Amino acid sequence: MNLRSFSPLQLALGASIAVHAVLLTVRFVDPEAFNRVFEDTPLEVILVNARTTERPEKARAIAQTSMAGGGDAERGRATSPLPPALQTETGFDTEEEAQRKLQNLQEQQTLLLAQVKSQLAALPPPDPKQPSASPEQTERELKRRRLIKLLAEIERRINEENARPKKRYISPATTEKAYAVYYDHLRRGVEDKGTENFPEAGGKKMYGELTMIITVNFDGQILKTEIVEGSGNRTLDRRAEAIARSAAPFGRFSDEMRRQADQIVLVSRFKFTRDETLETRLTSQ
Repeated sequence: MNLRSFSPLQLALGASIAVHAVLLTVRFVDPEAFNRVFEDTPLEVILVNARTTERPEKARAIAQTSMAGGGDAERGRATSPLPPALQTETGFDTEEEAQRKLQNLQEQQTLLLAQVKSQLAALPPPDPKQPSASPEQTERELKRRRLIKLLAEIERRINEENARPKKRYISPATTEKAYAVYYDHLRRGVEDKGTENFPEAGGKKMYGELTMIITVNFDGQILKTEIVEGSGNRTLDRRAEAIARSAAPFGRFSDEMRRQADQIVLVSRFKFTRDETLETRLTSQ
């Protein structure tokens, strides 16, 4: 068809329609905002360890399988398969606080063990007379196997913990009378031994301070000594360890102590003074 057969008005209308059609296919965006999409938006990778047959009503992310939900839906999508951790606070726990936390964890573990056993007992036993299991029976057997596996893991951890010696850390903040009396007996024994056998080398007395960790067994024997802050004189450090070991045994733990601990661990500051005496004191270092 020859364009000359169209009138100028027809040509103008056709050109206008073509231009508008092109403009409708183009999307104008803010170039800076467009760049920020690639610069500021990180790639989220979501790993899941379970799946469900139902889809979420309002999906918040693309995952590798369908899940009905995860975490606390009211507060938002969970970012970890683990339970939320406690808020951390600055500073260090005292020995008593650490002991309480350990006891709480052990109580929670015992409670979890009882719950798993209760759930297992509530499941009906498998029926060997029904070779073709229904979907409900199959799901029940899967749950049974998961509970048995979890039960075995909890029991393994409890047995490992029971096999370890129970340690009690003694610090200046320890207030139990039984431990205070025992430590005072230990301190006097070490100080008497150190004063009686004051360290010397080449006929000269050695003076200085050091910090030592001492582990005492329930029978009063020293199991381990460790210098954590030396005096600057390795010979004096070794003599201090020898003095602590030679002062043992310190007597068996009382029944009250034995119920709580198989061993006690204490951090002690040794000071070999110019008066040729040994002074020791507990420290929380």
